[in-house]
Amino acid sequence: MNYQIQQIAARLMGLREALELSMEDIAKKCAISTGEYESYESGKVDIPMSFLFQMAQSYGIDITDLLSGESARTVAFYVTRKGTGLSMERTKAYKYQALASGFKGAKAEPFEVTVEPNSDPVHLNTHAGQEFNMVLEGTMELHIAGNKIILEKGDSIYFDASKPHGMRALKEQKVVFLAIIV
Repeated sequence: MNYQIQQIAARLMGLREALELSMEDIAKKCAISTGEYESYESGKVDIPMSFLFQMAQSYGIDITDLLSGESARTVAFYVTRKGTGLSMERTKAYKYQALASGFKGAKAEPFEVTVEPNSDPVHLNTHAGQEFNMVLEGTMELHIAGNKIILEKGDSIYFDASKPHGMRALKEQKVVFLAIIV
């Protein structure tokens, strides 16, 4: 697995140990199995962004702490110049760029997400809160709560993120979209 995932896994372990919690405690709080949490902390599997967001919310930390190991510092405003957001490549198909990583106590987490085309089945995930997606480039197939929705450039959707959802790029072209998790 890539180095970045291993670093995030180490931060998960460090957070758990600092809070003096067991893997079972965290798994229960985040509504996943202990085995699933253990696999995240091992650094050998992809760690879903939705899980990292849930961890940050559950334990009152900024997601930036988990993604980069550095704390957000600004409280008035934070500018992210094009292409400079805190990047995380979950897999070869998914790349996230955090757009508010330097803003302390952000109430929402905006990301620019790039999804490369592939033939893998759509992986569904859930997390607390709500999510807004707006397609900036390409065509996206979004699966949400048993529905399949096609979104083109300029289309957007707002949904309950506790419903199973996942997406993929269509037309053999990458899709880039703005995702805001609240």
